[in-house]
Amino acid sequence: MRSDGEVRTVSMVFGSLHDLWWVVAKSLLLYATAVVCFRIGERRTLAEMSAFDFVAAVAAGAIVGRVPNAHDAGYLAGAATLVTILLAHRLTARLRFRPLFAKLIDHPPRLLVADGKVLDAELRRSGLTRHDLYGLLRQHGVDELASVRFVVFEQRGQVSVVRRGAAPTDTELLRDLS
Repeated sequence: MRSDGEVRTVSMVFGSLHDLWWVVAKSLLLYATAVVCFRIGERRTLAEMSAFDFVAAVAAGAIVGRVPNAHDAGYLAGAATLVTILLAHRLTARLRFRPLFAKLIDHPPRLLVADGKVLDAELRRSGLTRHDLYGLLRQHGVDELASVRFVVFEQRGQVSVVRRGAAPTDTELLRDLS
């Protein structure tokens, strides 16, 4: 027969069976809540992430990861927090259709190369070095800078390469470049 001290020690190390089942239940409920919210929400959250997409994804992960183990937060508190974050994300995505708000949230696309010439000032504004640019160009199969008409550093961090000899560029596509 075990003493009360031994039972308390085992309980402190492993937790009580009741607490363990509640952690499992909260984990499953929060996971299901997150899946439903992401499914109902816009696909953009899980696509190539902008800064506000990344914040929403990290916050959702933190909530789903922390709340089940927190003794001071029940499922409803975690679900309310998760839903609030995802609603704020959805509102931010909608507000981006307003130009002033979009300027505050989104990075502008930047023209890094024009007619085979590297635009060093735009490269610096983008936080990229020439070595970064050259690596990105190699990933796009570019083996000489002279073959490039434009390189655009897009809002979400990817690079678009338009080669010389490509069909004429629609100037509307280049209008918002810095």
